[in-house]
Amino acid sequence: MKRVTLFCGHYGSGKTNIAVNYALKLKADGLDVALADLDIVNPYFRSKDSTAELEKAGVRVIALPFANSSVDLPALPSQAYSLVQNRSVYAVLDIGGDDRGAYALGRFVPYILEENDYEMVYVVNFFRPLTQTVDQAIEVMGEIESACGLKFSAVINNSNLGAESTAETVRSTSEKAEELCRRTGLPLFATTAEAGIAEDGMMPLKLQKRPFEA
Repeated sequence: MKRVTLFCGHYGSGKTNIAVNYALKLKADGLDVALADLDIVNPYFRSKDSTAELEKAGVRVIALPFANSSVDLPALPSQAYSLVQNRSVYAVLDIGGDDRGAYALGRFVPYILEENDYEMVYVVNFFRPLTQTVDQAIEVMGEIESACGLKFSAVINNSNLGAESTAETVRSTSEKAEELCRRTGLPLFATTAEAGIAEDGMMPLKLQKRPFEA
């Protein structure tokens, strides 16, 4: 387990839902956890939506001042820097979709690389329009890496059809996920599914606000 875990992916990949679930899991394991919502791209559903639940569980939330509004400016709260500077806290970072959102992460890269105790996870949903093929998923991955200056270290297969998802829906993309990992040389961090349909080999997720939207 790395001290800093970053979740990035294409719009609608489900990275926010995963970041919230992961932060809650770390806290349940007895760790001191903080989650930073650094999504400068999507002002409509961010991890700040789950602030009450996170803070009730003891997870500190750091969010953009414009979250939950129609204002979408790349202004980052100064508290966010404490997550990469204070090495006593396990940090979960929810990064905006695609390369434009990843630019915000670039400000933290020198601190992250200096410590070198991080996992940068690529969240992919093969049912989303621009990541339906492995080639498309790899293209998006490369754009994000170029924008932020960090390389991905693992993949999460979060393929789903929202409320219409079944266990078979998730499993139908396993070959694509395996090919993505094989071609990029990255390990599969997890295959995720909503808790009600999760089966053996899947990480169950509690839905946050809107099913699998980020």
